Amino acid sequence: MTVRVPTDKRFRRRTQLRPIKRRRVFTARWRRILKVSAIFVIVLFVGYQIGVFVLQMPVLSIDRLIVRGNVHLSTDEALSLVDGLHGENIFIVDLEQWRNALLASPWVKDATLRTVIPSTIEVTISERVPMALGRIAGHLYLIDDEARLIAEYGAEYAHFDLPVIDGLLHQTSNGPGVIDDQRSQLTRRVMNDLETQPRVAGRVSQIDVSNPSKLVVILDDDEALIYLGVYQFADRLQSYLEMFTALREKVPHIDYVDLRYGDRVYVRPGALEGDSSGQQ
Repeated sequence: MTVRVPTDKRFRRRTQLRPIKRRRVFTARWRRILKVSAIFVIVLFVGYQIGVFVLQMPVLSIDRLIVRGNVHLSTDEALSLVDGLHGENIFIVDLEQWRNALLASPWVKDATLRTVIPSTIEVTISERVPMALGRIAGHLYLIDDEARLIAEYGAEYAHFDLPVIDGLLHQTSNGPGVIDDQRSQLTRRVMNDLETQPRVAGRVSQIDVSNPSKLVVILDDDEALIYLGVYQFADRLQSYLEMFTALREKVPHIDYVDLRYGDRVYVRPGALEGDSSGQQ
């Protein structure tokens, strides 16, 4: 005898519908993913085409360069350093590359470049300021407060009234001389210190840094060598100028004055006064 168990219709309905529901959800999810992906690809493609179109627009090609801040470096010279900017797209041009091109000029201490839409580049230059004339291998060169060579001195720079610095070059035994770092550092220190007292700096005619431990200065209208040491350059020169008249009354002809020992001043009379040393 066969016994038939009634089938639960609710259970049959669930087991029949559940796979169909899962399949529908799975299919709808993939349709949404494919739809979003297609839209993304289309937007990406359109954006790329727009970008290419914009970058190729002639109106965005650099066709004007404006130079400001240059005094000794001519505008033509400055423009020649960045001439390759012409035709570059203003949105993708590498301004740092062209800034470095400007810094290659010995006259340029710093430079900034700014884009002006649609096709202009503004160049602002900060020049090096000549502070002295460095005498190197028999030639004079303009140098700044960092002891950097700017340009060889010539007639075009005759309007500069600057002291001459000797001893920057260190002679080597088997080759040409080289600019000594220690002497350059001493030059930077003395120039920066003298800059704090312009009236004193204006009297300096010549500076010798060949011995970094004993800086020597010669003033305008004074043949005496002045030993300043390695610090307090402007203050020591100011002290010498204050005693100058009284000192000359006692010793009209002076070989050198040594100011390296604080309040003590050592004076060596010139040949007309004999060879003995004096102390002030």
